[in-house]
Amino acid sequence: MRALVSVSDKTGLVPFVKGLQALGWEIIATGGTQKLLDESGVKTIGISEVTGFPEICDGRVKTLHPKVHGGILARRDVPEHMQTLAENGIQTIELVCVNLYPFRQTIAKEGVSMEDAIENIDIGGPSMVRSAAKNWKDVTIVCDPADYDTVLAEIREKGFTSDETRLKLSAKAYTHTAQYDMCIASYMRKQAGLNPKLFLEYDLKQPLRYGENPHQSADFYAELTPSAYALPFARQIQGKELSYNNIQDANAALNVLRDFSEPFCVALKHMNPCGAAIGKTIEEAWQAAYEADKVSIYGGIVAVNRELTAEVAAGMKPIFLEIVIAPSFSEGALEILATKKNLRVLQVDMTPGGKTPTQYISVNGGMLVQQLDTAIETLTPGMCVTKLKPTAAQMADLQFGWNIVKHVKSNAIAVVRDLHTTGVGAGQTNRVGSAEIALKESNEAGFKDGLILASDGFLPFGDTVELAARHGVAAIVQPGGSIRDEESIAKADELGITMLFTGVRHFKH
Repeated sequence: MRALVSVSDKTGLVPFVKGLQALGWEIIATGGTQKLLDESGVKTIGISEVTGFPEICDGRVKTLHPKVHGGILARRDVPEHMQTLAENGIQTIELVCVNLYPFRQTIAKEGVSMEDAIENIDIGGPSMVRSAAKNWKDVTIVCDPADYDTVLAEIREKGFTSDETRLKLSAKAYTHTAQYDMCIASYMRKQAGLNPKLFLEYDLKQPLRYGENPHQSADFYAELTPSAYALPFARQIQGKELSYNNIQDANAALNVLRDFSEPFCVALKHMNPCGAAIGKTIEEAWQAAYEADKVSIYGGIVAVNRELTAEVAAGMKPIFLEIVIAPSFSEGALEILATKKNLRVLQVDMTPGGKTPTQYISVNGGMLVQQLDTAIETLTPGMCVTKLKPTAAQMADLQFGWNIVKHVKSNAIAVVRDLHTTGVGAGQTNRVGSAEIALKESNEAGFKDGLILASDGFLPFGDTVELAARHGVAAIVQPGGSIRDEESIAKADELGITMLFTGVRHFKH
């Protein structure tokens, strides 16, 4: 039995190859792989000894030879193939252990040149991987160090790998080369100035019981690399399996949390905040968020950006919630939450920073791609466009309201006071309708003066300003930018309301 070994990622290689050699296998190796194995006491056959031809062109050409690919591709059950090998002095190769030059890692380096990138495009490696994968009935292809132990154990036990294992390894090998080629294609198209093509790489995390509704099928996929504020990499501590709608809501909650560094709590329902608050402590933030809307929170989810304590968990216990999310949980909190067996408890990495995530939205026959809206504007008194200027306390509430309203579906209105929401109007077909909902909710909860209103889009008429004044709004923050901005400003001046223009909108559809 012969194994051909040529790897870029040398993790776990030496024990694997030593195990093969102990079972009587001959080891063919190339370049740096041979050097490592020789230094580790593994006797190897150089690739040039097999081909009868030296490695040339700085190693660009070494395995592209009939004595390599004939030994891999020949079908053992076809006499003509085996006769051809015999006539040409070619020995069969039963196992190929190959992974590819680190092209993705190379182009990720800052300032990498195109020359360096091209030198890390593997040619012989993918050819060997694909040859071995094609001939999986006779050849074992191993391109992932995680499979070394399984392969070695089967060979020890049975003399060779099983058909089932070889087929799985073949499929993994084709995935390996496909991902590699997609990365190269994307890079080269960019260098050549061609229109980009969208290649997406996701692993199936779990099949879902159903989609938005029971008659729809659905699956949950994860990116290949873990990141912060990312639900696929959350640790589910307890509770039922996440549903499609759970995942949508939890993702929306994480996007809200991303914008706050102070102790913060948000309750969500149908991807819209229904209660949110900043507090001096996470306990204070939770209590204020809960009291903001004790009705809508029922059957919703709650997320915090600090360790969830036993005191917060005790406050949650009487309420029917679908999900609780936090970066960590105290032991006492977990004991309390454990009494609600169906409650989904998720621990999520909330490390700040990192690159701006890309958002993909499918449409019939296509895909929309954009950067996630992670922009945060710092409001200043200089943004005021009215005669009446905001107080320091109002500025804090204006900032809070502005940070919340971007996460409410358009047309969006958030009404706040004392760093917590008092009313939210989401997704109406006109902005006045959203304002009516948010203001009515605020007044019915007892908040009738000193309110701050935040709008995700401009207010082109004075009607929303007038409505706000009747319901106790003292200050408004909006993007501005309407050709009729002066009408809103004049109405605010008339009614004694201070108004800020941010110059930035945050529509959420």
